[in-house]
Amino acid sequence: MPKADINKAGWEQSDFPILCETCLGSNPFIRMSKQEYGRSCGTCARPFTVFRWNPGQGGRFKTTVICQTCAKIKNVCQTCLLDLEYGLPTQVRDTALGYKNEAPTSDINREYYAQNMEAKMQDGGEGGVKSGLDVNRSAAAGKEMLKQLARTDPYYKRNRPHVCSFFVKGECNRGSECPYRHEKPVDNELAHQNIQDRYHGRNDPVAKKIMNVHAEAQGLKPPEDVTITSLFLSSLPSSSTEQSIRTRVLQSLPAIQPTELKSIVHVAKTRCAFVNFKDRGSAEHAAQAWANGLEVDGETASVKWGRSRPKAVAPSSSSSSPVPAAVATS
Repeated sequence: MPKADINKAGWEQSDFPILCETCLGSNPFIRMSKQEYGRSCGTCARPFTVFRWNPGQGGRFKTTVICQTCAKIKNVCQTCLLDLEYGLPTQVRDTALGYKNEAPTSDINREYYAQNMEAKMQDGGEGGVKSGLDVNRSAAAGKEMLKQLARTDPYYKRNRPHVCSFFVKGECNRGSECPYRHEKPVDNELAHQNIQDRYHGRNDPVAKKIMNVHAEAQGLKPPEDVTITSLFLSSLPSSSTEQSIRTRVLQSLPAIQPTELKSIVHVAKTRCAFVNFKDRGSAEHAAQAWANGLEVDGETASVKWGRSRPKAVAPSSSSSSPVPAAVATS
């Protein structure tokens, strides 16, 4: 429906938010306030309808931080920005399924991109596109990884109040009546999160921790030797070639540039291959993405870390020194 004011043509109106079960809370009877154009979206900067509510007793008031269009594009909650199906950060889901982040991050293009995606989802009709993700084209190994990591039960502890800043300074005099938590905050990498990194799936500390733990559980703990930048693929299909393996590797790792892939050594006789990267960070990212295997030509290949090359033993000084004339003549 067109807006009366042309300046509000791209602004969003909605009747109910897109939320996960955790953010909605355990209370079946909830009172929610609604404010049209209450704030700008945290990702596309377009004004949208803001909802605010209390998820339950002892919880803090929660509010929507992104518009519904951006939430539908990534299939995430408008408040916590976690995936609605698996309850995981977008970086974990996109890494497992090999999704490429096509959303622009600059202020100039992100509003234009959001408007185009909104029109695309509206034109889809009844059986059209409900989100910007194509789940049907993802690999089976990635789906299996997400099933193992999925958070199916709500985690209401996430709705607790924030830590009281005055208590941290030793200046809070409200005692038990203070609506905030009185405890010492934990200062680690998980405490430094922002909306942009969570939504676009980049440098998310929560996602990195989840993928590291899962990779170690699958036997892909990074070796102590930091010079190892190779992964070993075994049980490859007999029809696989070096080019088909290279194509599948780059498709499954959209966050890695083709220039970061050093080489691929395919041994057709033993149906195995070595995937060599230029740096250790790219190899660790690949190991996390392939924790449940890499699907190549319809079959799932197992993945292991490569081994360090044996160091060449330097020749001893006695063997390299010339033989004395006296010993040679005796």
